[in-house]
Amino acid sequence: MTIRPFTPEDRDALTELWLRSVRATHTFLSEDDIAFYHPLVHDGLGTMETWVLENASGPLGFMGMDENKVEALFMEPAHAGQGGGRRLMTFAREKTPLETPLLVDVNEDNPNALQFYLRLGFRQTARSPRDGSGRAFPLLHLALDGPLTPPRNR
Repeated sequence: MTIRPFTPEDRDALTELWLRSVRATHTFLSEDDIAFYHPLVHDGLGTMETWVLENASGPLGFMGMDENKVEALFMEPAHAGQGGGRRLMTFAREKTPLETPLLVDVNEDNPNALQFYLRLGFRQTARSPRDGSGRAFPLLHLALDGPLTPPRNR
């Protein structure tokens, strides 16, 4: 697996990856909600620092960052739980000076994502009743003040 910068040619493939990922993980969203966010994701890709995790078969996931904040992290459902998300978060932590907290927001209604970040060592700092689009999907604001927690032995 390698991590490389986003290129405009990635836009459609990553939007479709996002769609598969959201349908698999964001069970609290209706199809109307997904249709609302779809063009925002498509048009937003590349407007922030975006990184693509891939193997020889193509993209496995992607992450968007704005300075020290991870704004998006999505994995191909077939590759979830196989270390790709941790790899992207390790990359984000390495890009961010250790004295600067690494930040991320997670949907309160996405307990698997919350557990993922908590296992990495993030802590909750606040809660917002609405997401960045003003919709009634509460967000938990998380911060990591040091290095990622080492992975557990399986």
